[in-house]
Amino acid sequence: MRLVVVGGVAAGLSAAARARRIDASLEITVIERGPEISYGACGLPYYIEGQVRDLRELIAFTPERFERERNIAVRANAAAEAIRHSRRQVLLAGGEAVPYDRLVIATGARPAGGRIEGALQPHVFKLHTLEDARRLREFLLEKRPRRGAAVGAGYIGLDTAGALRAHGLGVSVVDSGVGVLGRQDPELTEVVAEQLKRFHIEVHLGVNVQAVEPDRVAGIACDLVVLAAGLEPETALAREAGIETGRTGAIRVSERMETNLPGVYAAGDCAEALNLVTGRPDWLPLGTTANKMGRVAGANAAGRRERFPGIVGTSIVRICGLGFGFTGLSAAQARREGFNPVAARIRGLDRPRYFEGRQVTAELVADRATGRLLGGTVTGFEGLEGRVNVIAAALSRRMTVEEFAMLDLAYAPPYAPVWDPLLIAAQQLEKLLH
Repeated sequence: MRLVVVGGVAAGLSAAARARRIDASLEITVIERGPEISYGACGLPYYIEGQVRDLRELIAFTPERFERERNIAVRANAAAEAIRHSRRQVLLAGGEAVPYDRLVIATGARPAGGRIEGALQPHVFKLHTLEDARRLREFLLEKRPRRGAAVGAGYIGLDTAGALRAHGLGVSVVDSGVGVLGRQDPELTEVVAEQLKRFHIEVHLGVNVQAVEPDRVAGIACDLVVLAAGLEPETALAREAGIETGRTGAIRVSERMETNLPGVYAAGDCAEALNLVTGRPDWLPLGTTANKMGRVAGANAAGRRERFPGIVGTSIVRICGLGFGFTGLSAAQARREGFNPVAARIRGLDRPRYFEGRQVTAELVADRATGRLLGGTVTGFEGLEGRVNVIAAALSRRMTVEEFAMLDLAYAPPYAPVWDPLLIAAQQLEKLLH
């Protein structure tokens, strides 16, 4: 049987590798339009900053190594132009037809924002690929710009703003929305803005960027611009083949990652996933999700029957040294989804004061009608990844605040206080619910 995977990186290579482990007899081919098939895009801002010294450190697999170690054919620099499902063929640029019996689409996402006038000027960059990062860092080192602007207040925009500031640039962040990180959370936005201002990074929200001028953007003087206005699912190839997209604009899939075309699967940033908090399809382009979706798609394409249960939307980001972790819904998002949210936010210490405990802020959101936990945010310097993961696990099990408040969490002075900030927040939330 011939399995073709269109797209590499997280979902595509996870699908191919999982299928190979299940069935050694499969004829598997990965088609990737770019030269790199597997790299950590989340590390690109750290390369710009200088923490990652060589781009090769971000490459997980070269095409040659993946082909050699996994016994999977890799076609890098090969652009898939069409899917002819009636003939079971993927048509490549140049006219070559690659036959398949099963197909996994892992085309990922592309930078959002449409066409901005002036985006092709030499001082304007995106940060989506290794080549993007290479060009941007060369510009920084060779041209020595003095002021930079990041258009977009999402993960990449904020990470990039910090990276530019580390090079000594005056930096501004511009976004058309009124919040940051896509959370619709005024308090979170205020904390992020304060942290950025502490590092002399200006924040301009509610500003729609239509064009980039040679020496300014949105009226802000700058000689370097990074366009980071989010991502959009890359679905053109799938849609033209008759594959349905869902409410989010990404490819609609079953829990087995199968599309409306039999034997055709989709995974990663191009596909929807079930949000376990809302019970509705959602689109959250994250590498952790893409890897798991790819594993399930590859298993089913190889003949297994596995399911991807869904996501709760867990993320973490460091902004100028301060960490922000969140999962599930903010109060505003919960209200938009039809819940009656109640939120409690507390400030505490990540460990006892005599062990140099540092401030941590924890917020939990619950539904007033059911007491069910809907989401949470943790801000701090250490240990927040563990805390936000605890909330994520609770959301996956549909815990109530009462159940969450009784979790048996670890305590030892070098690591955590006897009353973890999460438990204190849960206690406060219980008071508001009753």
